[in-house]
Amino acid sequence: MNWMHEHLERLERHNADALGQARDLILESVLGGGLLYVGGSGHSLAMVLEGFFRAGGLACVHPLYTPEISPLHGAWPATEAERRSGVAAPVLEAAAPRPGDVVVIFSNSGANPYPVELAAAAKSYGLPVIAVVSAPSMAIAPARAGVKLGEVADLVIDTLVPAGDVSYPQEAPRTAALSSLSCVYLWNLLLARMADRAELPLWVSANVPGGDERNAELLERYSVRVPALRTSFAG
Repeated sequence: MNWMHEHLERLERHNADALGQARDLILESVLGGGLLYVGGSGHSLAMVLEGFFRAGGLACVHPLYTPEISPLHGAWPATEAERRSGVAAPVLEAAAPRPGDVVVIFSNSGANPYPVELAAAAKSYGLPVIAVVSAPSMAIAPARAGVKLGEVADLVIDTLVPAGDVSYPQEAPRTAALSSLSCVYLWNLLLARMADRAELPLWVSANVPGGDERNAELLERYSVRVPALRTSFAG
């Protein structure tokens, strides 16, 4: 598995400056009482779940989600939905963003209308957008939205994932997708860099003694602006 380790080491070096900029941007928002909106579609929804309500994660995360973009609600229909214009803007509008918030969008190719229009909608609210995307994948993907996510975002963190996502066997890759692994690694690097700079509102595991009690204050603080902490999504 050395090629996986080498990839993670390479993307950490490659994104050193971008991670520092993202850290500063998000920290300013978090410490100022803002929210971090996390979005994606298809398998990039794994990162929305990774960012939301998990042990050691930021409590001030608002997941950007609608069931139609999830493969769990229909695999091919979800692909069609992320390629369809007009799906993203209502998702952000329903989240009621405010000045001082930040949006992070995960997308391997950065080419479909959903992530691109989500970024454009965020920009229309005056919110900074951080894109976590594969530059090699984005370079060859069809621009289904006219432009690509990297062209809309204020800051790009590059997963360096090969076009097509697969990585093994190296001479003719056909399996072992790297996008989720890369994104989780980058996300945790970002959390660690922020934790080194400030005291963060972080969830504690609900499965350790006192976990529920320690999370109660965070639930009270953030559920007013993050309804998903208390209620289910419609649809």
